[in-house]
Parts: sequence; C-alpha cells; structure tokens
Amino acid sequence: MLGLIPGGLRAASTWLMLRARKSLLQVNALEDRVLRLSQGELRERFLSLRYRASCGEPLGRLLPECYALVREAARRTLGMRHYDVQVLGGILIYLGAVAEMQTGEGKTLTATLPLALFALKGQGAHLATANDYLAQRDAEWMGPVYRLLGLRALPVLASTPSPLRRAAYDADITYGTIKEFGFDFLRDRIAARGAQSGLFAPLEDTSHERLPGQVQRGHFFLLVDEADSLLIDEARTPLVISHLDPQTRQRQEAAFRWAAGIVEHFQEGEHYSYDPKRREVILTAAGRALVRQLPKPEPLEGLSLLELYEHAERAIYVARELHRDEHYVVRGEEVVIIDEFTGRPGEGRRWSRGVHEAVEAKEGLPIHLGGEQAAQVTVQEYAALYEHLAGMTGTGWDSVGEFRSVYGLQVVRVPTHRPCRRKRLPDRVLGTSLARWQAIAEEVAALHQQGRPVLVGTRSIDKSERLSELLHQQGIPHQVLNARHLAQEAQIVAQAGQRGRVTVATNMAGRGTDIKLGPGVAQLGGLHVIVSELHESARIDRQLAGRCARQGDPGTFRHYMALDDEILLRGLGPRAYRRLKTLGAQRPQGPWEHLAGVFYRAQRRVQRLHYHMRRVLLYQANRRKKLQLQMGLDPYLDTPES
Repeated sequence: MLGLIPGGLRAASTWLMLRARKSLLQVNALEDRVLRLSQGELRERFLSLRYRASCGEPLGRLLPECYALVREAARRTLGMRHYDVQVLGGILIYLGAVAEMQTGEGKTLTATLPLALFALKGQGAHLATANDYLAQRDAEWMGPVYRLLGLRALPVLASTPSPLRRAAYDADITYGTIKEFGFDFLRDRIAARGAQSGLFAPLEDTSHERLPGQVQRGHFFLLVDEADSLLIDEARTPLVISHLDPQTRQRQEAAFRWAAGIVEHFQEGEHYSYDPKRREVILTAAGRALVRQLPKPEPLEGLSLLELYEHAERAIYVARELHRDEHYVVRGEEVVIIDEFTGRPGEGRRWSRGVHEAVEAKEGLPIHLGGEQAAQVTVQEYAALYEHLAGMTGTGWDSVGEFRSVYGLQVVRVPTHRPCRRKRLPDRVLGTSLARWQAIAEEVAALHQQGRPVLVGTRSIDKSERLSELLHQQGIPHQVLNARHLAQEAQIVAQAGQRGRVTVATNMAGRGTDIKLGPGVAQLGGLHVIVSELHESARIDRQLAGRCARQGDPGTFRHYMALDDEILLRGLGPRAYRRLKTLGAQRPQGPWEHLAGVFYRAQRRVQRLHYHMRRVLLYQANRRKKLQLQMGLDPYLDTPES
C-alpha cells in the first residue's frame, strides 16, 4: 500500500486544488479594496463577518473576504503578506484537507487564515502543534494579526493552571499540544461524571454548556500542525489518566525493581529468545525455571508466576532495546522519552504496558506507576470529536492512504512559492558505522573549508555526540542540537545557515524554525544536509533533507548508510543482517553503493509493519468502544471489566 497512491485519491486531490484555485482568485480580487480600509474599517468589516456567520451564513461564502482581511492584517502588523500558495494552503485546510507545504513555506502564517475563518462561528478554533514552546511562540507571534481583527488567541501549556485554561478555551483561537487538549478532555469528562451523580456525559457534543470544573467548551475546529507526526506516529500512544491503591502500588514497585536486578542472570538463546521484528522477549523453559529459582522479596508473594515471567521479559527487553540518550534521557528523577520521529523529548508521554516503569527501575529512579485506568482516549478518538478537522505538514503524501482511511482527510500538495532548487547527491554506503562516521566527518571538513554550512542529522543523542567528538578531533567548530540542548534549539537552528556553520542534530533539526542562508552562502551552493542513517520512516528523512533549499534557495543533501545499521535488522531479519554485517566488516570502506536499494527495501518493510500495527490498534480501539457502548459504559472512563 505504501508508495502506491490510488488513482481515486489523486483525482480527489486534483479536484480540491481546482476548488482552492477558484477561491484564491476571489481572495485576490478583493485585495485592492481591502488595502484602502483604515484600521477601524478593517476591524469593522471583520466584525460584520462574525455577525453574518452567527446568523447562519456558510463559512465558504465568507471565506474570500475573511482571507483578504487576514492577509491585510498580517501585512500591517507583521510586515508579512500571505503568498498565494499560503492562501491556497489556507483554503485547502478549510476544505478539510491535509495541506502538504514544504519546509520554509510558512505554515505558521498560513494557519491564521482558517483559524480566523472558523473563529467567526464563536465556538472556538484549536491549533495542535508539536510542543509547548511552539504553541506559546505561535500564539504570541500571530497575536497582533488576531488583535487587529478583534480576535483573542491564547495558548494552553502544561504549566497553565485550571482557571487560565478555561480562559484559553474561551478565547476565539486556542494554541496547544494535542496531549494537553486530550488530557483536558479526559479531566472534563471525569468532572462531568462527578457533577451528574454517576451518569457519564453525552458521547457527542450537543451543547456548549460547561459543568463546574470543566475547561473546554466543545470541539468545533481542530487544525493539526505536523499532522503526520501527531495523527499517525503519536497516535500509537493513548492518553491515560490513572490511579492505584497503596498495597498494589507497593507490590508492583517491588516487582519492577526485582526484575531490573535479575536481568544479568539471563542469556539469550539459553534463557530467552528475541524477535527483532516484533521486538519481543520470550522466556524459554530454562528461563522460566530461573525466574522460579531466583530469590524474591516478600511483597512479591502476591504475584502469580505469569506476572513474574512478564516482569522478567519486560526487564530484559528494556535492558537490551531501550538505551539512555538514544531512546530516552534522564531529567532529574524523571525518564523522558525521546520521540523517535522528531528527536524531541516527548513531554508527558509514557511507554505503555509497564515499559516506562521498567526503565525507571533500570535507572534506579522513583517509579511512577500507571495503575488502574480512570480515563483514556486515543488521538484518533479525540480528533474524531471535532466537527471540522484538518492538518498541515511537510511530508503528508507518503501517508495519503492512512489519512483517508482513518480520518477521512485528503492530502493535497501545495506548490512552493519559488521553484525548488534542492539537489540530491549520490548515496554513500560504508561497511561499518565507524567508517560511515569517519566519511561524514571528512565530507563536513571539506565543505567547512569551502565555507558552506552543513547540517548533519543523527538518529540519537549518543550518535550526535560520537560525531561531535570526531569533529573536535579534526578541529572543526560546530554546534550540537539534541534533547539535552532544547533551550538553545531555536537559536542554534536559526544560525545553521550562516557561512561555515556546522550543526549536528538529532531528527528535531529545524522543527518550527526556518534555516535562512547567511550572506554569500547561496553563491557557495547553499546549505548541505547529511542524513547520517535511514530512519524507520522515510518521512523523517524527507523532513531532514527539506531543511535545505527553502524558498528557492540552493541546497544539497546526501544519504549515508552502513551495513551494520539497525534498519537492516528490523526490515530484513537477523540472518540477512548478520550476512551483510559480516561483509561490511571485511571491507569497511566499501564501495557498497550497489546495496543502497537493500536499505530502502528494509525501510519500506518496517514502514509496512508500523502501518499494520497502527491498523490493529485502531481496530482494537473501535472494538473496545463498540463493546463499551453496548454495555452502557462510557468508552473514555469505563472498562468492560469495571
């Protein structure tokens, strides 16, 4: 399915683009008239649109004038006039599509158009972005545009107290993360149950009346930035609010710590087997016997053997597969997941099924047990609550089928403002990771000597720091951007296009911040991006490569691979991986470029596996919800067993 776009979806995309271009002509036809309006007249015209919307006039009929007014407001307040392609993107979002706009095309400014349009209804317009920093930045940055039109835009952050949350949702436009929106929805649902004496709230929004303790006022319009990341990649992790009784808490904590302490006794092949594709540890008969024989603390007496086996398997999996500074970082006494798709800390996220607790036990940190579920919602379920849903992203076309089947959203590619001048250089395939990092360091040194800026994307913190050490040895000044340097992210990324600048980053590179070329850099060939290792999702590689050649600038990128890369193990299996790894060790410098296709085939297989996993989870969630409704339960607060 992946990589093959059905003709029907292409036709739907073309039809939506034709509609958008027709509306664009109407918006442009109003520009001269809007230019002559005074500040007061501009606001008065927008207020008249709000009145017409409240009287039931369709938003589609109000769109041309609304977009023309927003464009003029942005020009006057920010000195930024929406390009025609940004208006096209805004129209496609109104039509309920995912607008694929290339990096640097200005999605933040584009979002002001549909947000202002849907705000006319007075029911709230929400924008879900990647993290709190971007939510606050974008709300403040675009605030003058909204204020000129008589609108209020406020952010909802993890640190926002409840009274201010209510005020943020009362604003015309609300910026936040989908995590915060989802948790507020669950807390509101719990508050509704308490206020209704045990009866759960209606499953659909039938009014905008709020009960005491609730902060949200309904679900009218949601625009999702980085839609592929939030609606597809993040959708595998449900949002859960939970509680646990003290005795069970003590027993579970003791079990996690016991399991973390016995891992060293287990040997692969003898005590357990490991499936690299499913990432599963399965105890053998000898392994189960060892679990029974090992000494156990007193609190574990209440656990069954099956639970002990599960704890042992989980602890072994964590020890061998989840590594500090690659899959997570330790911040104080907290384990913070590093998002595999963005390289950013997944604030507030936790691995499910006890994995997060097992990592905390492994690191010797306080264990924050999840416990009995009090409320749960998946991203798919939460997004489905909205009457109107749309998205923006730079890499949505690869997931066009999934967007359509899961969310009913069509992906439409928006043309760039200027012709794209990005060039792909031939792939480099080395025999070993060490040879690959040395080759990358040599390429960086050569380009640095020319004065060209270079951005190197790595998949983990430890790999970014390994390359950093090689660059230090060669005396190349550089900046490192990973989950340990979030505070400096915007500044580091903004400077990555300056002459001679070298930036080593995890896959978070450039998210939310454009890389602009410094003086004279375009004449040297622009920014050069190195994709140091294929990600399990080709979209992430595309996002990284898209950091160069923004807005018609020149730029180049190159993919590097090594025959001991993990993607080969995940996609081809242990036998093929061992054979390729052995070949690479025999001839580290290659040349192995003729095997590049093997890497992309492995990547496609892993993508298909992830896709099928998401489909299974969606099927299970829908089945669970149907069962709960049949039993008269609230699908967000109750379980079939409760």
